Amino acid sequence: MRTTRTVPARPALIVTLALAAATAPLLAPGTAGADPKPVTREGGGAQDRAARAPESAARRALAAPQETPGATADRGYPRRRTLSPDPVDPSDTSLKLGLTPYHAIAPRLNALQRLGDRVSVEVTGRSAGGHRLYLVTVTAPETTRQARAQERMRELIANAPAAAAKSPGIKRDYKTPVFVNSNIHGNEWEGTDASLKVIEQLATATDAKTRDLLAHSRLYFNITANPDGRIAGTRANAGGFDLNRDFVTASQPETRAMRRIQLGKQPAVLLDLHGYVNGTLIEPTTPPHGENYEYDLFLKNTYANALGMESAVNALGYTPAKDGVEPAQIPFRDQQEGWDDWPPIFTPQYAAFHGTVAAHTVEIPLAVNNEEYDDLPVPELRRRSAVNTAVARAAIRATLDHVRAHRGTLIADQIEVFRRGAAGAPQVPVSPKTVPGVPGIGPEDVYTTTFPRAYVIPPGDARTQRSAPAAARLVDHLLANGVRVTRATRPFRLAGRSHPEGSYVVDMHQPRRGMANALLADSRDISGKVSVMYDISGWSLGRLWGATVERVPSGSLRGAPLRAIGEAAPVAHVPARGNLRLRLTDPREVAALNSLLRQGVPVRRAGDGSVIVAASARREALGAARAHDVSFTATRHTGTAPLHRLRVAAAVTPGELFALREMGFEVTAVSTAVLNAGFDWSGTDVLFVSAGLDRSALTAPARQALDAFLDGHGLVGRGATGAALNAAAGRLDVKAVEGNGDANGVVRVTNSGPLTRGAPAHGFVYAPLWFTGPGPGVRVEQSYATGNPLVSGHWRPLRDGTGGPAGAAGQASVVSGGQTVLFGTEPLFRDHPKGEFPHVARALFTVAHSGSVEESG
Repeated sequence: MRTTRTVPARPALIVTLALAAATAPLLAPGTAGADPKPVTREGGGAQDRAARAPESAARRALAAPQETPGATADRGYPRRRTLSPDPVDPSDTSLKLGLTPYHAIAPRLNALQRLGDRVSVEVTGRSAGGHRLYLVTVTAPETTRQARAQERMRELIANAPAAAAKSPGIKRDYKTPVFVNSNIHGNEWEGTDASLKVIEQLATATDAKTRDLLAHSRLYFNITANPDGRIAGTRANAGGFDLNRDFVTASQPETRAMRRIQLGKQPAVLLDLHGYVNGTLIEPTTPPHGENYEYDLFLKNTYANALGMESAVNALGYTPAKDGVEPAQIPFRDQQEGWDDWPPIFTPQYAAFHGTVAAHTVEIPLAVNNEEYDDLPVPELRRRSAVNTAVARAAIRATLDHVRAHRGTLIADQIEVFRRGAAGAPQVPVSPKTVPGVPGIGPEDVYTTTFPRAYVIPPGDARTQRSAPAAARLVDHLLANGVRVTRATRPFRLAGRSHPEGSYVVDMHQPRRGMANALLADSRDISGKVSVMYDISGWSLGRLWGATVERVPSGSLRGAPLRAIGEAAPVAHVPARGNLRLRLTDPREVAALNSLLRQGVPVRRAGDGSVIVAASARREALGAARAHDVSFTATRHTGTAPLHRLRVAAAVTPGELFALREMGFEVTAVSTAVLNAGFDWSGTDVLFVSAGLDRSALTAPARQALDAFLDGHGLVGRGATGAALNAAAGRLDVKAVEGNGDANGVVRVTNSGPLTRGAPAHGFVYAPLWFTGPGPGVRVEQSYATGNPLVSGHWRPLRDGTGGPAGAAGQASVVSGGQTVLFGTEPLFRDHPKGEFPHVARALFTVAHSGSVEESG
């Protein structure tokens, strides 16, 4: 159960005091003592609270710095920490490549700390598989007083940027933060080894350039962002997630650790080291460009640094004929389209919202993963890995040279990003005039947006807010991403409309307005702008997380009774009398339901999609309400059909498996291989299929066992794989029509059946599918909206004119009948469209309980 913390208003005088403190000269270098053991926080919507309380700029600049897990911001540098060794793992896939296995990293970091007084190590958390995440800081020694002064200046830049822009102390003394992120894709190994080599060189170098660099910079190295994947040789982490697609939702502990680094360290420059593209690919990117960025500042700095990296990589002397290495390429300059920076799901694109003005994906050249890892001889693999390590190392060194030469511009532009946001200043469209020195800028590169004056998220009143848990989740997520949120202490009016007490308000005159808008806005349909996109093109937590979010285009917040908050108000509530109704509008409510069912609490369905718990189970309901932060309401209804706990067999994507378990379902992952090995269906109530199960590839016994199960049990299918199993089993009489497989985005939908009653009017698609010709006994639960259903994203017809949004318009997107439900949308995609999760929960319960959705409660 959460508690609410409010922060009162502060006098303006504190800004002056903070500015004075931040501009005071730094003391002479010194060495601090060892760190205490760090504290690590992980969790759901309430995570990272200590690091994200949105206080006023002045208060934040003066207050004791907030710590990130593993950091002690009130201590100087170095912060030595002896790491315990990990067990030796001879199966670590790095070994075959001649690279550093995970178990050798801790001893290597211990040795690097002993080389002098420049290297410090923190543990920022643990991976999904339980491995430690290491952050190395390299800088000239700082006393405790110096470190505190650096933190005050960082806070001033982020929270009082207009004052920071005038600060002579920041110009003179602030150390430029640089973040090198390695190995976010586990089977793209070499960034880790390059970083370790650079750290070793920096730790011992005595030349004037290195001393100058470290006197004026803090260099942060995330040694391996994905240790699970590094060990196993997989792109994803142990949870099956591609971490470089997770920054909008931050569902994984590794992503949350990277988010804390970006918020807590506030890098002006970032390298995200990847593989493999030959020649070495160095961002900036092709259009379309993220519309919420201050792109003129971003492009100027990113392109300038890219030129330096290109020169350094090419200077290594590798050639196509001798080494198989092509010259480096910069997509902005060298490609027409196909490598974009549109979605904020990638590390560099996410970083841009936190003041990083030079952020790059760097793709090193020679493939050593996947089939190459399996098929190439070890000497060739190790030759390639050595080349890749040298290329990554050259990119890092060139970036550090750029930082040393341009620290003033980088920090000034970071301040300007935050200043524009705080002032509500317009974006500056890119052009040869606004971004001089960058060739080829044209109208195709101009992407800007109109920021609203505010967003209002109504409080948890059913009359104004669709889902109180969803609203609380969204508010906590905004705060965790550094977005300032306030709450109304009494009713108020904004832009001619009344809003109740307790409403959450996101004032868009704030330093991280780009982050706020990226999460809450609809964004746009960019189908007509480019022919192809690298990954998803549409997202909107304001539309997809299930909360009511109101966009306020204009108006004044002057005099509004708003107080800054550090977390959402608690939702948990159980009335003292009557039976208890639990709405299923959010994954937390589904998880609460499943916890009650696991305890054996009698629960019955109601016709409005909610469930009813008898008054006799009030104590258990109170425990569930507190554990999951959900609210029950009183009702005189007793409900109809009873529910029981479900055991789900799921042939699904990793994201869907994660979402099912997040909602508290008991899930066993299955696949064609698992069924062929002899799966025992006796412990299963319902089958959910979207990927990895091909009935035609089953052995005769496995097919017979599957068909026998389906004769008496429920099936929920999603996408082409689910529809194919439905057709093969002869369940629902519908025809599945596949849209463009490259299409994705936020779509408008019409909810028409009991299964989707009260659901949001928006969904998410990825390779959309729809259903035509519903036969007898088939009910259309949801349809794509008429006209163009795409709100934001990229969805074009195929070359023959089919498969586009016009073909889907008005067609069924979710159908049901008997013990089967089929989805043509992506309701559980990458833990993203949380407002749709309850659709799947209702479907599972419906088909497992003989398929009859009650019409009265």
